[in-house]
Amino acid sequence: MLNKPFGNITFLEKSLDALWMRNESIANNLANIDTPGYKREFVAFESLLKESMSSYSIKGKTTHENHMPIGATDIHRVQPLLKKDENSKYRKDGNNVNIDVEMANQAKTTIAYNMVSQRIQSRMNKIKQVIRDGR
Repeated sequence: MLNKPFGNITFLEKSLDALWMRNESIANNLANIDTPGYKREFVAFESLLKESMSSYSIKGKTTHENHMPIGATDIHRVQPLLKKDENSKYRKDGNNVNIDVEMANQAKTTIAYNMVSQRIQSRMNKIKQVIRDGR
């Protein structure tokens, strides 16, 4: 309902969910930095979101929730994926968590989360203003 007049709020909600999940995976990686054999986790979301929002792909309409989606994925179906980095090794014990990389990712994620939450707050303030001024 609010997507038409105020931009795609669903896009921002999905972004917040993914950033929250990414923050949790970074915290988990940092907590397991000394665990032998631990493989770092990361969240794949941006590429999935970009694919779902692509204007160059054809999107079929489904009439039932169990129908197979055709073409581009609906943004409501896009979910962040938690994956393990199995390919790289930094230490002899098999652990591949690099504290410098994780701390940089944590800072990036925090900045992005704050930016998206401010954007949502701005959109909600616009809605409040329209309701207040529309008397």
